[in-house]
Amino acid sequence: MRKTFGTGSVWEQTLGYSRAVQVDNTLFISATAASGPDGIVGNDFYSQTKYILEKLEAVLADAGFSYEDVVQSKLYLTDISKWEDAGRAHGEVFGEIRPTLSLVHVLPFLDPEMLVEIELVAQKSA
Repeated sequence: MRKTFGTGSVWEQTLGYSRAVQVDNTLFISATAASGPDGIVGNDFYSQTKYILEKLEAVLADAGFSYEDVVQSKLYLTDISKWEDAGRAHGEVFGEIRPTLSLVHVLPFLDPEMLVEIELVAQKSA
């Protein structure tokens, strides 16, 4: 079974991607930024990471998953020296769940106000 989930973003149609794709009992969520209805939410690594994780909780729920189902998390940071700030927000959500984690240092995103993107993989027990 393959099912796609979208947010209605013009970028999804333009670039040809889905916010999330479920294949059987696994959900793959595209890298997500701290973009809100009025632009980027937060101006530091902690607040953007926290906001992104709130957005991703809704994506997970829409597909019938939860934080507890997350098995892999990737944080893309434009300044790797801020890893502790992003990591603190991540740890507040995943401290007891403990998915695998990658911290990846990247060049600036399309919007220079974007400091963090997060990509998740979630899996339900069969």
